[in-house]
Amino acid sequence: MLFKEISIQDKLGRTVVLRNARPEDSEDLIKYLKKTCGETPYLIREPDEITITEEKEKQFIQAKIDDERELLLVAFIDGKHVGNCSLMSIAPYRRYSHRCDIAIALYKEYCGCGIGKAMLQTVLNVAKSVGYEQAELEVMAENKDAIAMYEKLGFKKFGTFPDNMKYADESYMDAYWMMKKL
Repeated sequence: MLFKEISIQDKLGRTVVLRNARPEDSEDLIKYLKKTCGETPYLIREPDEITITEEKEKQFIQAKIDDERELLLVAFIDGKHVGNCSLMSIAPYRRYSHRCDIAIALYKEYCGCGIGKAMLQTVLNVAKSVGYEQAELEVMAENKDAIAMYEKLGFKKFGTFPDNMKYADESYMDAYWMMKKL
């Protein structure tokens, strides 16, 4: 979907521009995926698993623009991309049309500044406005800061996925399934 650009202030007083991703953002978004996947153990891929081409990323972004119920929201500070928050349908079936999936990640240096919370609140408002009734997400059980933020926004834990991720060192991490009624 197309989202009308808005500006907010983060906790440090910086102006943060929120808008939908555009095809011309594809190179930045691929770099962002590679870097953020290396900065945290909480995302689903290793950096070397990011093999998407710019053309495929452009197609992905365009698909989000063309879908009236999906959004890839991006945040910029002084023209620099700092994070993403996505709103996606769970499935294309009427029986699931009330449910959406939310995902967010920021470059590590921008975490804790209120940007993620503002992005999530924006996406949740959009989700409600397009007819979703509940928002769902997965979060790694050790990601305490994210869990606290989700709970502040009204998400509740409804289940645990044991051994959700397996790391190169053979260790595992559980994940929580969280949901919020809109």
